[in-house]
Amino acid sequence: MDQISEKSEKIQGSSGEPLDREWLRKLCLEHGAEDVGFVELERASLSDQLPDIKTTFGATKSLVSFVIRMNRENIRSPMRSVANVDFHHTGDDILDTARHIVKALADVGIGAVYPAMGFPMEMDQFPGKTWVISHKPIAIEAGLGHMGIHRNLIHPKFGNFVLLGTLLVDREISKYNHPIDYNPCLECKLCVAACPVGAIGPDGHFDFAACYNHNYTEFMGGFTAFTEKIADAKDGKALRKTVTDSESASWWQSLSFGANYKAAYCLAVCPAGDDVIGPYLADKAEFKQQVLKPLVDKEENIYVVPGSDAHAHVIKRFKHKTPRLMRSHLRPTSITGFINSLPLVFNRHKSKGLTATYHFTFEGAEKLKTTINIKDKQLTVSDGHTGEADIRVTADSKAWLSFLRREKNLPLLLLTRKIQLKGNPKFLKQFGQCFR
Repeated sequence: MDQISEKSEKIQGSSGEPLDREWLRKLCLEHGAEDVGFVELERASLSDQLPDIKTTFGATKSLVSFVIRMNRENIRSPMRSVANVDFHHTGDDILDTARHIVKALADVGIGAVYPAMGFPMEMDQFPGKTWVISHKPIAIEAGLGHMGIHRNLIHPKFGNFVLLGTLLVDREISKYNHPIDYNPCLECKLCVAACPVGAIGPDGHFDFAACYNHNYTEFMGGFTAFTEKIADAKDGKALRKTVTDSESASWWQSLSFGANYKAAYCLAVCPAGDDVIGPYLADKAEFKQQVLKPLVDKEENIYVVPGSDAHAHVIKRFKHKTPRLMRSHLRPTSITGFINSLPLVFNRHKSKGLTATYHFTFEGAEKLKTTINIKDKQLTVSDGHTGEADIRVTADSKAWLSFLRREKNLPLLLLTRKIQLKGNPKFLKQFGQCFR
């Protein structure tokens, strides 16, 4: 700390000079960070985050990314309370570390802000982008790892057993980091085998909606769905037919102690990282027996949308797990949100055999034209109308959203011409089957 204090005194009167990289790194480590990297604000790969960064802290010139390790044996436990307690407390450590670093910087005249690691978020923007900072892309640019096929950051030493924090700093730094030149992901596919909803495909495809609807069922969108079940129930007896006492108790726990993840099995089984990989390399069969099998064998509720790829996966792969049918938490409130959500909620296996081009024209409160192509279980979305359409859909934007939210039925909207079709209606039915 003497070196830091000595350097701090020199910096106080040098507001125009870049911060010394080694000094800042030591400061971060002294206050609890376990690895840290630095990125300049203007890095091209982070340009999509620039508006939110500037809105949050207009003086930002540099980004500081840091990690803190989780206790991996906690995360690997099939007892969800054991895993979740470490998620929550490591998250607290991230915020405490960030707060103390920012205070230490303020003491020497350096301005900095620490956005939340997770919550609280900007919920007035829900269901759009509610988070202030996307921590993973910044961590990658700061040289702290790369994302594996499970879409989690893998640190080269600590593996994916880390949580991330980011600081916005009002000074340039003498030297910046860059992405490491290899991906620690082994592509061992253990995360594929462990995922209870099949969100991670062997080919690297990621089913966002499957992961979100199950794992985050006691988070944001799930809370709305839960309250609607309560509102729709005639009485307590009727409610218990759709929500078990166990599920109500689980909701009480999430609301009282912090929302709980239903699964983080992709993290639990990942053997990547210098500190983690030893047991896997020593005996892969034993590693699978000790780490993977307890999670695969666990009897539990799996939350899926009826008829979705995730629903089919649970029935086929995990006969001892119980599918709990639900409405998707991803309900758009704008036409732009609807278009942006399509890649996230696309059920590729339900599109098998479908080749079609859709032209959508939205009128009224939101005016927008888009083309959607489905072919070979792949989805593409384009601005405007391109190619020859198999079906054309013209809709009042508010009417279309009310249809998506099941507030109005399609026959009535067709009868009142709020929605108009040109082409074979079967294509619209097939379209709906791909998005559950």
